[in-house]
Amino acid sequence: MNIANLGFPGLILILVIALIIFGPNKLPEIGRAAGNSLREFKNATKGLIDDNKQEKKEQNEN
Repeated sequence: MNIANLGFPGLILILVIALIIFGPNKLPEIGRAAGNSLREFKNATKGLIDDNKQEKKEQNEN
């Protein structure tokens, strides 16, 4: 099963199951934590890419 073929009904099913398992009080906390983790990962990878571009620029100048 490919995640691209999941579709809207599949996403609704996953959200309902998550709501049943974690409850309505815990679900926003889990979403917030997941969002913060993704933001940190994105910032870290952006920093690595920027460092790599800077190194290539310095090598081309020499």
